[in-house]
Amino acid sequence: MVVCGDDGLAHRLATELRGVYREQVVLVVPPSRRTPPQPMAGRARAASAALFGRMVTAVNRGTGDSDDTLVPDERVMEAAEPTEAVLADAGVDRAAALALVYDDDETNIRAALTARRLNPRLRLVLRLYNRRLGQHIEELLDQAAELAAGTTAGHRDGHGGHGGHGGHGGHGADIATTVLSDADTTAPALVATALVGTSKVVDAEGLLLRAVERRPPRPGEVADPGLCTLALLSATSNDPAGAEGSEDSGDGPRLLPDAEAVAAATGRGAVVLEQVSYSGPPLPARRAGVMPFASLFSARLRWSLAGLVAAVVALAVALIVVTDDHPLHAIYITLLDLFAINDPAVDAPLGRQVLQLLSGLVGLLLLPVLLAAVLEALGTFRTASALRKPPRGLSGHVVLLGLGKIGTRVLTRLRELHIPVVCVEADPEARGMAVARRLRVPVVVGDVTQEGVLESAKIHRADALLALTSVDTTNLEAVLYARSVRPDLRAVLRLYDDDFAKAVYRTLRTAHPAALTRSRSVSHLAAPAFAGAMMGRQILGAIPVERRVLLFAAVVVDGHPQLEGRTVAEAFRPGAWRVLALDTAARGDTPGAEPPGSGLVWDLPDTYVLRAGDRVVLAATRRGLAELLGRRTRSPR
Repeated sequence: MVVCGDDGLAHRLATELRGVYREQVVLVVPPSRRTPPQPMAGRARAASAALFGRMVTAVNRGTGDSDDTLVPDERVMEAAEPTEAVLADAGVDRAAALALVYDDDETNIRAALTARRLNPRLRLVLRLYNRRLGQHIEELLDQAAELAAGTTAGHRDGHGGHGGHGGHGGHGADIATTVLSDADTTAPALVATALVGTSKVVDAEGLLLRAVERRPPRPGEVADPGLCTLALLSATSNDPAGAEGSEDSGDGPRLLPDAEAVAAATGRGAVVLEQVSYSGPPLPARRAGVMPFASLFSARLRWSLAGLVAAVVALAVALIVVTDDHPLHAIYITLLDLFAINDPAVDAPLGRQVLQLLSGLVGLLLLPVLLAAVLEALGTFRTASALRKPPRGLSGHVVLLGLGKIGTRVLTRLRELHIPVVCVEADPEARGMAVARRLRVPVVVGDVTQEGVLESAKIHRADALLALTSVDTTNLEAVLYARSVRPDLRAVLRLYDDDFAKAVYRTLRTAHPAALTRSRSVSHLAAPAFAGAMMGRQILGAIPVERRVLLFAAVVVDGHPQLEGRTVAEAFRPGAWRVLALDTAARGDTPGAEPPGSGLVWDLPDTYVLRAGDRVVLAATRRGLAELLGRRTRSPR
């Protein structure tokens, strides 16, 4: 596996490939700025080696796997740009997959075109922020790979794919191009952390799912199974002395248990899967493209207009009483007096003269009110596309700091879940400003470190704070200040360095034990999805269960004898994999009810027969997924 990048995501991705999937990795990073570039040396190699060493040690000690497979040595190269010579030196022509995770889209696209020419059978994973461009790049590179594979098929002696590397043994997924965005990948985890305080989430076709630990049920109590039971926790999970229980001894966690095991497990907690939902105040219902009449005028102006209308009605009633005139004629005369276009009532009775003077006085008051109404309505239409301010009575919302790449994606996901949001951004030209304006989200323009900015965002009445700016100190300062205003506020801050994130999390947890604080690294959250794409697997996410990991993947049934032609109950292998849902987006028939906004059916009957064209979402262990996809394990050195 070849990984090319210029930030922490490249190092984390290489660590994920080595520590989780036991792959041989070549890491290409820019040369160190402080020391002269040297082959196979320098600061990048030292940082990568230290990171690899920590991950490999953690994996070998705590994954729960019983194999003794050794992780191959890494190779770190230093290069300013991924040129053709650099890619050839990294062994792209012999590699199974290449990940291009530079922060610049143009650099990734240029390198991907070069790599596809060097190795048409190469599996490509690109990091692009522009999703529309990414779709076109995927189609272009896949088409080039198919044409190249078709012209060279006669020279490969019938061998499809790379031996030991293909997930489907020659299927198109082996040479597929996958375009991912770290912003899109991390947005669900950040949103779920702000809502329910956990990052153990999976984004399945726009539906956010989370793994929840449930305590052992009391006698006579019926536990909520959620969508399904993913694991049974260790029998000694509440005993610190028994925390080292293993799977073989029966004390460790039991992944993907069957119904009999769940029923027989007494006194053991469970991890269940459930949908992430928002229980706060909903967004006000508004018709798309229609501006409410109340938003045209301010409350003070509306009250002024109502008072003048009441005065006109009172004058008309008084005129009817004084002159005994017809009501319609009396209203007409009052309006003429109001606009000063009636003849003076010189010869009229005294009451009529007094009413005419009062009508003229009300008319003088009406003129500035009408002028103000016209100007205010014109100003409202002129600023209809401008940024909104937080309403006065807003509460129970999420305060989002930063509208960069990550903040913009998180804002979109929050609005898809109908969650009220108030954004804070210092740069009026930030890329997320247009999105906030289109979604009509209130935005406070100002530096979050300045006094009064968070107060303008109603931080004292918010439910959660998401600090997602690109500056770690700004995020930390905002969270600390929000803690001083409201100690029980749920806070999530984005930090670049993993060690710094751990230190901040532990300190805030100690200082505010009653509050929920989470520090998240974008590279740490995005690396598993990139690694899964490099392995040729449609991995949706991973959820840790004590010292083990459960993977969620989208798999096409065709070509898998363990799934094709079998019922859901027959395809279930306890401890290895379990079919959770069926994707009905590409099929016309629907065997069950599906949640709104998702093409996934979660309540599949056990008698449903999986067909070749079905695409299912399943949960599996690492070994189970490798066995299901036919991947041959690497023999130990």
